[in-house]
Amino acid sequence: MKITRTLSALALFGLVASSTVFAADAPAAAAGPAVEACKADVQTLCPGVQPGDGRIKQCMAKNRSKLSDGCKAALKEQRAKKKAASQ
Repeated sequence: MKITRTLSALALFGLVASSTVFAADAPAAAAGPAVEACKADVQTLCPGVQPGDGRIKQCMAKNRSKLSDGCKAALKEQRAKKKAASQ
C-alpha cells in the first residue's frame, strides 16, 4: 500500500518533470517537496524513460533500494500528510 502511493507520486512527478511547457510555467517546488526531492533520482535512475503508462513508476519501483535519502524522506512525509488529511 505504501509503495503504491510512493510510486504514484513518482509517476506524477515523471509526468510533471517531462513537460517542458509546464516546467516553464510553474517551478517544480510548487508541485510538492517530494517532486523536487526525487527529481535527481528520476533523472539518474530512469534516464530516457518516457513518462506515461506507469513507466516512471515501474522504473522507480525497480530502483527502490537506490532512492536517495532525501527522496525517501520526502515521500514518507508526503504519505504521512495524505494519511492525516484522509482521517
